[in-house]
Amino acid sequence: MTMNRRQFLHTTAATSALLGAVPLLGADSFGFYRTALIGCGWWGMNILGEAMKYTPPPPGGKRCRVVAVCDVDQTARDQAAEKVTSLTGEQPKAYRDYREMLAAQRPEIVIVATPDHWHALATVDSVMAGAHVYVEKPVGHTIMEGQAMVRAARKQGKVVQVGFHRRVSPHNLSGLKFLREGKAGKIGFIRAFVHYSGATGPERPTANIEPPKGLDWDLWCGPAPLRPFNPLIHPRGFRSFSDYANGQLGDWGVHWMDQVLWWSEEKWPRRVFSTGGRPIRGPAISLPDFQTTDTPDCQSAVFEFESFTLEWEHRIFGGNETDKGENVGCYFYGTEGIFHMGWRDGWAFYPADKNKPVIREPAQLHEPDQQNIEELWTDFIAAIRDNTLPTCDIELGHRSTNLSLLAMLSMKAGRSIEWDGRREVIVGDPYASSLLRRAYRPGYRYPVVL
Repeated sequence: MTMNRRQFLHTTAATSALLGAVPLLGADSFGFYRTALIGCGWWGMNILGEAMKYTPPPPGGKRCRVVAVCDVDQTARDQAAEKVTSLTGEQPKAYRDYREMLAAQRPEIVIVATPDHWHALATVDSVMAGAHVYVEKPVGHTIMEGQAMVRAARKQGKVVQVGFHRRVSPHNLSGLKFLREGKAGKIGFIRAFVHYSGATGPERPTANIEPPKGLDWDLWCGPAPLRPFNPLIHPRGFRSFSDYANGQLGDWGVHWMDQVLWWSEEKWPRRVFSTGGRPIRGPAISLPDFQTTDTPDCQSAVFEFESFTLEWEHRIFGGNETDKGENVGCYFYGTEGIFHMGWRDGWAFYPADKNKPVIREPAQLHEPDQQNIEELWTDFIAAIRDNTLPTCDIELGHRSTNLSLLAMLSMKAGRSIEWDGRREVIVGDPYASSLLRRAYRPGYRYPVVL
């Protein structure tokens, strides 16, 4: 569903009138947005930190008051609540189940920073409860989850910002301008990548154990399969388990897929092929007593667009062999030279004419964790205040996430797929089409918004 600014304003006004008791801008009598965090881990607290620091521009701006934190891990939620109190002097309510939190607190802004497999349900439920949402990338675990998230945002007239903070990073903005001005020439090929060197041989299985005290493991797994608890999965290891995430491509890859779609006037590829495996780590193991990770230790994907080809590659062995740039990013190959959009090192342009100097621009990143959440949060609040679409609206985030999910889907299917991006369907392949969604565990309903 494509929406322009005028359509968004019309939908927002209509929805606000219908909701009545849940006004669009919503603030208490002191001029604060009632704000809640779902998922109190490392990255969720980075985002919440920016929400608490946010200072609205005059006149009449509104700050964020943290009224609730929610996590299935008691240790995480207690630490989050204590952190909020130490910084603000106010005590937020702490919840195990976000659904209870939404009903009791009626937040006006919700941050969704859960593992990937909970993004869709938490976002849709929050939007339907009347909240604007800042949801971390990737948008969802399967493509039809993202479709439901877009429809929910449009139906309720709510702002949903996706955490692709590179869309507001200064060096990414200037690099995009460089490319769009044609200074790298005509771009015919792009290579996005991440290279690490952690894997040195077969992965040894790790013993399953009882969940730590205070962790509701059944609720952590939620709509996904209920695996035995293993310290490889929680905390922070879930991205290497396909039940809960989509490996390097679903983690790092979505950032660079988003950079490509941000640059391109094309909204989706027409054909995708991916292959990969675990040649170093070995076959995945999942037994009652032991587990290994199960996502690929290397993967390649090719995305065929109308006017260019995009290639993705990752491996977690062998290190970084290139002398141009760092071990993550995108190379844009143009008729005038090679442009590298990086992370910590900013961007660089290597002219085809060896007599011309290399052009560089350094990054301007914030600590902790070298990011630009501050700018993206400011944009999010501005979109709420002004009733506009945010810089990384849910529809844009959904399309970028789709690239990673389509590649994972192709690898699972074992063949290339033809993608009708306008209708968001796979052409002529019933099995591959069945992978656009997955069955949820009993007790959970796959999100469908009409």
